[in-house]
Amino acid sequence: MKAIVTLLSGLLFGIGLAYSEMTNPAVVIGFLDITGNWNPSLLFVMASAIIVGILGYQIQKRRKQPFFSDTWSLPTRQDISAPLIIGSILFGIGWGLSGYCPGPGLTAMVNNPTEGITFVIALILGSALFQFQTKLQSK
Repeated sequence: MKAIVTLLSGLLFGIGLAYSEMTNPAVVIGFLDITGNWNPSLLFVMASAIIVGILGYQIQKRRKQPFFSDTWSLPTRQDISAPLIIGSILFGIGWGLSGYCPGPGLTAMVNNPTEGITFVIALILGSALFQFQTKLQSK
């Protein structure tokens, strides 16, 4: 049942990305271009995501355990660290330059294979570099 719910959640997420045009880099870059030809349409996408997140946390507060698991898996850190800030900056720069974040980047492998594959390769290399750097720091 957990696998089915995960699959359906992923499909719903993908449909939402496509419907909201978050898979279109031109729309995303238009949203990020606040000094030029700004496209505010993604504000509705973000507001919808915040509402869903708030509803999710309300459900979590009222239930002792999730529907398809024994325990909740929630973030425990509440501090703002240098890696969080640096990662956020790098994510924003990458999103602004390419118009893709990871979800839409994966869909681009089908919609726009040249850009999508390049983005996913860069995503994998960046993740591997982070893992390598983290292992070096922990030694």
